[in-house]
Amino acid sequence: MKIYTIIGGVNGVGKSSLTGVLSSESNDLGVIIDTDKITALLGGDKIKGGKAAIKRINNSLEKGINFTQETTLSGSRTLKTIKRARELDYFIRLYYVGVNSADESMKRIRNRVEKGGHDIPEQDVKRRYNKRFEDLVNILPYCNEVKFYDNENGFVEKAEYKNGELITKSKSIPEWIKDLKQYLDNK
Repeated sequence: MKIYTIIGGVNGVGKSSLTGVLSSESNDLGVIIDTDKITALLGGDKIKGGKAAIKRINNSLEKGINFTQETTLSGSRTLKTIKRARELDYFIRLYYVGVNSADESMKRIRNRVEKGGHDIPEQDVKRRYNKRFEDLVNILPYCNEVKFYDNENGFVEKAEYKNGELITKSKSIPEWIKDLKQYLDNK
């Protein structure tokens, strides 16, 4: 089975860290495509990094190999990739990471920058955070498996999405999962 794994969430929630955790637990992630890491390797040129990431995604699809993409889900590129992967009989798996506020994301980004990592403009983080559920809802119907991880205090699986329904997995539900449930119920 060919698998396309998406590690989704707004900036600063810990997508790369979750990818690291999952890659130590699983051997089916295939080629890991982290646009931020690719961009850094290319001297910080975001356009070259984005093009290189797209090339790796297309190469994986053409070869029919497993691959994992880290993405904020904003824009139309991920949805196009998902649709193409579905046409090529890929199993689409989404691991979505969340935190309770845009402020928490920005705090984590500042911490990352202090350690030498890349920055994201505050207005981009806020825009993506405010639009996160809209972006998520666009791809949910195409996913075969969806798991939601809270990263307020380490990665904890808190919910899954099955048959058009958000199913919580613990008694302590983070606010962002409650907000997502309300958003989905109002759709």
